[in-house]
Amino acid sequence: MKELGTTTQLVHADKSLNPQSDGAVHSPANQSVLFEFADAQGIVDAFQGKKSAHVYSRSSSSTNNSLQNVINHFEGGIGAVTFATGMAAISSVLLSLLKHGDHIIVSEFLFGNTRSFFKHLQQLGIEVSFVDVTDVHNVELAKQSNTVLVFCESLSNPMTQVADLSAIGTYCQRQQLLYIVDNTMSPSVIFSAKAALASLVISSLTKYVSGHGQVLGGSVVDTGLFDWQCYANIEPIYKVVDTTQWGLTQIRKKGLRDIGATLPAPSAATILVGMETLDLRYQKACENARKLAQHFINHPQIKSVFYPGLACHPQHYIARDHFSSYGAIMSIELPDGVDIIQLINRMKLVICATHLGDTRTLALPVAQTIYFESTQEERDRMGITNQIVRLSIGIEDIDDLLADFEQALYG
Repeated sequence: MKELGTTTQLVHADKSLNPQSDGAVHSPANQSVLFEFADAQGIVDAFQGKKSAHVYSRSSSSTNNSLQNVINHFEGGIGAVTFATGMAAISSVLLSLLKHGDHIIVSEFLFGNTRSFFKHLQQLGIEVSFVDVTDVHNVELAKQSNTVLVFCESLSNPMTQVADLSAIGTYCQRQQLLYIVDNTMSPSVIFSAKAALASLVISSLTKYVSGHGQVLGGSVVDTGLFDWQCYANIEPIYKVVDTTQWGLTQIRKKGLRDIGATLPAPSAATILVGMETLDLRYQKACENARKLAQHFINHPQIKSVFYPGLACHPQHYIARDHFSSYGAIMSIELPDGVDIIQLINRMKLVICATHLGDTRTLALPVAQTIYFESTQEERDRMGITNQIVRLSIGIEDIDDLLADFEQALYG
């Protein structure tokens, strides 16, 4: 039998990976906080890591396990952990793996909240170098003797820079550096972070994976490509027999259990259902984005378009080599003198909201909102002017989107 198509796999993944004893097609939302042990030795063995069992829902539950199994399958990993939000995944992973005095190399094009968190890490005594990750040579130049990891986004928000993904992965393997890729903007249906040699793959499940703007969630997947025996920050108590699980064990214990950013069971169940249509939704959104970008590129009312599917995009060829589609996020720059607030207000179909990956098309003035806390120098380095509008393209009929943009642009 030939390999099943992506949508077929997504639709049947929960049922096939997490079969229910009563024949239920969907994993139920198990909201029990506590779990009984008929034999007290069982709870002792679970606490000491001698057996696998649910002890307390802050650390694990059957519903979260079901979601983790599906996410791990599509990323090709050896294990996954889910969190309450994407930012919880990022902060919990890094706080559990880093120590005072470590140095990390980070993309200078990071999403605003992620960048804010890395600034907080600096206050905790962790050295952070922000570099242009569209060229691996910048990463090489930033390496220090105490460098332990590289962190970047596959496709940045909002200016759509594409990291030099495989080249960075090769460099990290050669230098035995942990390589963490935030895959939120280019989910597994168009990009394999494992193929680019990522060690850990982080995602905000809030965005494209769940897809409908009604649930928060985050995840990390270990691809199995990193040798945790080379990572000095693994504590002895978490060095389990299976060395491939050292990283995830410490993330579960120090990142999920201790920090407590647990994904609620109803949220996990909702994400599982939303994920079934990921490929259908995302491919439609990508196609809409491509058509809109082509329409905007020579538009007299638009100064610049930032979309990796355009041949004029600085990293178009990196995107072409790594992605099967070019994503559904873009930004446009309006000419000086155009009031971007008024333009967004004129839109009838497009919604003004701070979110990404929704079924609906969304617009947001960037510098004035999600990058308001950044300095002017930081915005300049990222290419963010006061005239940038971020667009998260949805699945509406393309003719309706084109008509709405046209009436708004011409006022």
